[in-house]
Amino acid sequence: MYQRTEGQMILPGDFFLPFGGELSEDNRWVLLAQIIPWWKIEEKYARNFKRSLKGQKAVSIRVALGALIIQERLGTDDRETLRQILENPYLQYFLGLPEYQYRRPFHDSLMTHFRKRLGGDIIHEVNEWIALEESRKSSESQDPSDDDDHKGGGSPAVSDPAEKPPEQMELTNEGELLLDATCAPADIAYPTDLSLLNQAREKLENIIDTLHEPERRKSPKPRTYRERARKAYLTIAKQRRVKPRTMRKAVGRQLRFVARDLRIVTKLAANGDLALLSRRQYKELMVIQELYRQQQEMYSSHTHSTPDRIVSISQPHVRPIVRGKAKANVEFGAKLAISVVKGYAFREQLSWDNYNEGITLQASVEAYRVRFGFYPKAVLADQIYRTRENLRYCKEKGIRLSGPQLGRPSVDQQEQKRIAKADASARNAVEGKFGEGKRSYGLGRIRAHLQTTSETVIGLQLLVMNLEKRLRVLFLPILQWLLSRLADHFALSL
Repeated sequence: MYQRTEGQMILPGDFFLPFGGELSEDNRWVLLAQIIPWWKIEEKYARNFKRSLKGQKAVSIRVALGALIIQERLGTDDRETLRQILENPYLQYFLGLPEYQYRRPFHDSLMTHFRKRLGGDIIHEVNEWIALEESRKSSESQDPSDDDDHKGGGSPAVSDPAEKPPEQMELTNEGELLLDATCAPADIAYPTDLSLLNQAREKLENIIDTLHEPERRKSPKPRTYRERARKAYLTIAKQRRVKPRTMRKAVGRQLRFVARDLRIVTKLAANGDLALLSRRQYKELMVIQELYRQQQEMYSSHTHSTPDRIVSISQPHVRPIVRGKAKANVEFGAKLAISVVKGYAFREQLSWDNYNEGITLQASVEAYRVRFGFYPKAVLADQIYRTRENLRYCKEKGIRLSGPQLGRPSVDQQEQKRIAKADASARNAVEGKFGEGKRSYGLGRIRAHLQTTSETVIGLQLLVMNLEKRLRVLFLPILQWLLSRLADHFALSL
């Protein structure tokens, strides 16, 4: 076991505690620090953290990634994460610090900077390193031909699948690949046309106030009828049930208020300068213009759908994802397709636009071959994956795709029912991953606001789930030993 901090190797016993004592080597954060290949991450991505803001101390990539992992594992916000690090020596050891510090290692505002620098692609690659290392170790431990090579106590050499000849990679089939997709909802209020137009109107009024500020002594402020518009909105918003005709009339009225404000902004911008607006206000103005175009188009055509529909002014990248679930027919966020192999989750596709998850099967199978060096023996997935193209592809590769066979019923129906039941039971693992992520790690509500930071958070949650899987594997021998000792104790007492 080793830790790298500015070129030095630090063991738990070498971590200096000013109040005495030593860190326990079987603590979960100490074990997690052993699992993550820090040296590999620093070697490849340290350049992303060479530049720092003027006047601020440079932060290593281990501190940045470690802080993000701590945050997702504990489910805390940025400030609370720094408080936990400040109070817990094990967390400071996990970050690679050589001794306990009474001052926070960085300001909590840098957490957003870390999420931007460590994008979803970098987190995805780190997740691949961690999950693949354990999967290959478990495969090698099951191979009896390698027993003599492992007696020396050193770590076995892992062969790269890319080094295998193509014919061997094409013909071998091993293992099972589980596929499924879900939505990672963004932390936004449920959007309605009326509420979106009201928000757009209020933001436009603030923009008008900002643009008119230099001319407030020379000319009167343009009339926006903001009080009348607010009253018209509240009259409908406070009603529990609104008739469709009444709602359409209210939406049309708010559209006219927004159109008036946009004309005023255009006039003020022609006389003045849009540089008076802040970066946020300018971005909101661009979003509101597109939002108004979409809403006006839907209002004129009596429809409720349009391509790339905006459902949040602050997060314009969020799209409605039709899921057809009992709890929510439509969710608003990113659609995430994952694969699960031996309990470890891999990101296959992440998009803010809705897509048919069936199109990801062939790419997922090819990614499986690149990761492990062979094709899967079986692919366990929903009915939506059983398209003609996917069935033809799996037949060519010698892969069994879960589900009923095509054509006339076979004679051995009992065997088919047994296989279908076993497949459904095995598929619970991928459903369990979604449940674990949404219940324990925040996958059910992405609190990041930017598109890049949201993708980073989603990747971190998959990474944390795989780290938890690795921890359970490490603790399993200890648990088995304790159970055997307990059984021996009861046997002796009898």
